[in-house]
Amino acid sequence: MLAAYAAQLVPDAPLDGLVVGERPAPEARENWSVVEVRAASLNHHDLWALRGVGLRAEQTPMILGTDAAGVAPDGTEVVVHGVIGADGHGVGPREPRSLLSERYPGTLAQYVSVPTANLLPKPAALTFAEAACLPTAYLTAYRMLFSVARLTPGQSVLVQGAGGGVATAAIVLGAAAGLEVTVTSRSGAKRERALALGAAHAVETGARVPARVDAVVESVGQATWAHSVRSVKPGGTIAVCGATSGDAPSAELTRVFFQEISVRGVTMGTRAELAALLAFCARTGVRPVIDSERPLAQTAQALARMAAGEQTGKLVIVP
Repeated sequence: MLAAYAAQLVPDAPLDGLVVGERPAPEARENWSVVEVRAASLNHHDLWALRGVGLRAEQTPMILGTDAAGVAPDGTEVVVHGVIGADGHGVGPREPRSLLSERYPGTLAQYVSVPTANLLPKPAALTFAEAACLPTAYLTAYRMLFSVARLTPGQSVLVQGAGGGVATAAIVLGAAAGLEVTVTSRSGAKRERALALGAAHAVETGARVPARVDAVVESVGQATWAHSVRSVKPGGTIAVCGATSGDAPSAELTRVFFQEISVRGVTMGTRAELAALLAFCARTGVRPVIDSERPLAQTAQALARMAAGEQTGKLVIVP
């Protein structure tokens, strides 16, 4: 089968280690299902894997990708929950928690094998491409906003770095849920796009926000961390799901403890949260923002677009 995989790990030039070529198709086994992938989407996790973060040289070649929607062996249209080892999903009680493409081959292929319990019915209202955008970025944003920060309609949130997958998801989901969303970006075009998606305010990176917020969605790291700490209300929450600009140079601990700010890490979400997210999208008409759809052969070009920070929304790969 055709797949996009890490043939080698090249920390300084990650795309040099990417190959789109033939790999063995997965075989059926007990408690697992082989899904025909109709759409997958890219995440920064794929670039980090090519750099060797979370993936070791001896694990290559490794098929990349954590998100997918497709067709199960019985013909059911499904969405793949990419967290393996959570909730005892058919992999044994001692299975360490991981994401697809870390211990098991990922979704950037014509077929992917996952624990059967990781499959959720795809709502008929969602296309395969739309559904494939949800299990990582949108699920992470959903968990950050509603499970971790526990935001409710009328409250406020700051989303750092408009344009990326999680940031765009947080804008769309937050606006749909009645939150006052403020976004940051160095790009005027991305700020305008965020406003069009439902954000109430859009400011340059590091600029003063209109008012301190109840929570911050932080995925940028070093470039925005100090701004996040200074922008959240006393007793507020900073939910952290990544550090695309690198780790924060200073933790701002004095401000964190003095203002009793909660800092919570988030990696994707549970199967139940994904089911809730799918229902939320189906019932409200909210749809993930898609930057572009490309064939599997153009995975390198799509990852290059992500690495350059040029996308607004999700990059979808259609095998």
